[in-house]
Amino acid sequence: MPAKRRAAPASLALSLLLLAPLTAIAPPATAATPSSVTDGGVPLESINTTTTQVAFGLRRPTAIATPDDGTDRLLITEKRGTVRVYHPDTGLEQTPIIDITASVDESGNERGLLGIALPPDFAESQDLYLAYTALPDGAVTLGRYNLDEAELEPLLSQEHAEHSNHNGGQITFGTDGNLYMSIGDGGGSGDPFDSGQRVDTLLGKILRVDVSRSCGDLAYCVPEDNPFVGVAGAREEIWMYGGRNPWRFSVDPADGSMWIADVGQGRWEEINHVKPGRQAGANLGWSCYEGLEVFDADQCRSGAAYTKPVFTYSPYTGSCAVIGGQVYHGEEFADLVGGTYIATDYCSSIVWAVREDGAGGYSVAEIGQMPTQVTAFGATTEGELYVVNDLPGGLHRVSFERAEPTCRIGYTTQVWGGGMTVDLTITNTGSTPINGWTLRFSMARGQSVISDWNTDLTQGGDFVTAVNAGHNGSIAPGQSVTMGYLASHTGDASLPTRFSLNRDACAVVRR
Repeated sequence: MPAKRRAAPASLALSLLLLAPLTAIAPPATAATPSSVTDGGVPLESINTTTTQVAFGLRRPTAIATPDDGTDRLLITEKRGTVRVYHPDTGLEQTPIIDITASVDESGNERGLLGIALPPDFAESQDLYLAYTALPDGAVTLGRYNLDEAELEPLLSQEHAEHSNHNGGQITFGTDGNLYMSIGDGGGSGDPFDSGQRVDTLLGKILRVDVSRSCGDLAYCVPEDNPFVGVAGAREEIWMYGGRNPWRFSVDPADGSMWIADVGQGRWEEINHVKPGRQAGANLGWSCYEGLEVFDADQCRSGAAYTKPVFTYSPYTGSCAVIGGQVYHGEEFADLVGGTYIATDYCSSIVWAVREDGAGGYSVAEIGQMPTQVTAFGATTEGELYVVNDLPGGLHRVSFERAEPTCRIGYTTQVWGGGMTVDLTITNTGSTPINGWTLRFSMARGQSVISDWNTDLTQGGDFVTAVNAGHNGSIAPGQSVTMGYLASHTGDASLPTRFSLNRDACAVVRR
């Protein structure tokens, strides 16, 4: 499971240098505009996510894969080293289809069987691929398993003995037929081995290998166009580097782009979107950067090109570990979320919708809640989404519906020198009274709240939580309340563009 910074209720904690000049990464293109729309023309704020539990009794599930063999089944990995089969007509099979528990080190919260991927020829070969931490010392391992022979063949291994966390373990096949795999930075706190920015280790990386053949002493081949092929002292399997714990990433089959969710150290969770042509050798920043902030200046290199995340969020609101999902390409909800990336968080269970806005940036909105402690997404061959959750261990079908925002935010501002005031009007656009409210939003970097009015406001990092005052906690349908704050700034006086009221996304109107 991904590393966490704090405990969640009823859960265990999840938890050769390239020398080149530091290039400051630009501010994130993460602000959701009021007109952010899906391919179907529906504003993201007008979408709600729902889930339906379809299977019970899974034991700490970690990943989902879908065979493209006409069987309509899902394969679900369990941390201990088993793989279970779910079919929509017959439910969850009790007997595992795969059992490699004798090879899996499941000690600690984050070790175990972590990932599964099915190659394009699975229907004929009956080969599949598993990512796991291996006995006796927790080495992060890629193995090939043949269903007909019930045999496991280790292919690639990275030592990971010092700490049990930050193993990564996502594996998937790209549109190019190669297998991609994530491995965390080696665990502990603060990248103690400086793994992220080193290229002589597979720790803190996303790998790219060709498992359809072998080369020399390797049970796989390294594609000739991998970025570090022929680089002295570098591991040629590396495709991207600078990851902390990219627990879940996905490849969009529509364009080959990669969506990488990297679990943060404590201040920022981040999602990266890296398109073809920019992937080979991309530096995701850790541990020079956490999100968009410098984390360890000693790891920053003058002139290095860092890939900035397209979305970051603070864990200070009950979040703890980003769970990367997939771009929705199904038919049932194409008019609502077609072409939209869906992700969540292990602790807060907020559903994030992220998509390109057509103007070089990204639109983002909170669009509901997932079940508690989701660990992974999966999709059917038709593109419909499922998730599994850690404890108590279930499989859930994901649906979407149109639900107009129940709140609207209007604001006015005055800006001068190093200060600004912001007045907010919160309107209840729903049909039921709001009795007690909490408004959440992000401020630009360098902005600090000095005082507030008509609210009890707290700031953690760049994230603000504003709770109603004693006299304005009730908002009748169609009615409004006002609040505001005085803040200092260091040059960026941009205003918040994404608000949620009691975890519901609000429409935003600047007056």
